[in-house]
Amino acid sequence: MSRKAVDFHPDKDSKIFVAGHRGLVGSAIVRSLQRRGYNNILTRTRQQLDLADGQAVASFFAEQRPDCVIDAAAKVGGIHANDSYPAEFIRDNLFIQNNLIDNAWRFGCKKFVFLGSTCIYPRMAPQPLKEEYLLTGPLEPTNEWYAIAKIAGIKMCQAYRRQYGFDAISLMPTNLYGPGDNFDLENSHVLPALISKFHEARQAGQPQVVIWGTGKPRREFLHVDDMADATVFLMESYSEEQIVNVGVGQDISIGELAGLVKEIVGYRGSIVFDTTRPDGTPRKLLDISRLAALGWRASIPLEEGIESTYRWYVQNRAA
Repeated sequence: MSRKAVDFHPDKDSKIFVAGHRGLVGSAIVRSLQRRGYNNILTRTRQQLDLADGQAVASFFAEQRPDCVIDAAAKVGGIHANDSYPAEFIRDNLFIQNNLIDNAWRFGCKKFVFLGSTCIYPRMAPQPLKEEYLLTGPLEPTNEWYAIAKIAGIKMCQAYRRQYGFDAISLMPTNLYGPGDNFDLENSHVLPALISKFHEARQAGQPQVVIWGTGKPRREFLHVDDMADATVFLMESYSEEQIVNVGVGQDISIGELAGLVKEIVGYRGSIVFDTTRPDGTPRKLLDISRLAALGWRASIPLEEGIESTYRWYVQNRAA
């Protein structure tokens, strides 16, 4: 028998646990919460709390009993990382989210915010991607392990809402970028990888930069500070079983993106596309009408966001 979830609206003194607070998304969420005046933010490093350790997570929740949990913790990476470590991508993400969702409910958490990814949608789903396209077709093979873990998290939140009345919501952000991103060429996503590639090529005076694939796939990019703002907005105002896409509603081809990054970095050489490498999903553009109807829109333009991210990268590269 299903139970209706109690819609919880946190106040500035509510204890909010941000899981994964050192990552790209988690750190931005902490900044957003602080800007909005929340003064009881709870964080733990991986050394302090291994989220894949069920017993440790249960002990933490029993002791701290947060009012809200924002789950920004995950093992993430690009095509190369997903292809190289499929077992880790499904195992580690299942462990992390299962431990967080179950213990949050068990120890009286009033609001749970689960962050998914647009890779949950079928590879050839119609564009733009509507929330109802979930589970309507095969996934993109290059990241299906991560996608299946995230789909399980969505369904777990929905199941706990139906059976226990747990106020868990699920947000699906598009491709994110910004300060604190991972710029390691071995396992980073496309935009930070391009920033790193063009910067290093400029520094070394290389005549060309090689980009994986044809350059034709189209992607949507959302600045992480916009994502964090949307997350806090929805934590405060949204309480439904349906997932919510979080994006800008506009996309750009990888070739166009490479040209934009090249210009911002100031690289003067040429771009070569290695068509023997995989492209991934042809297009991933979100339908953001549900989010817009709730009253939120992104505010940071792509070029401005890349410029500020590149400045951060140059200043923090050695670290």
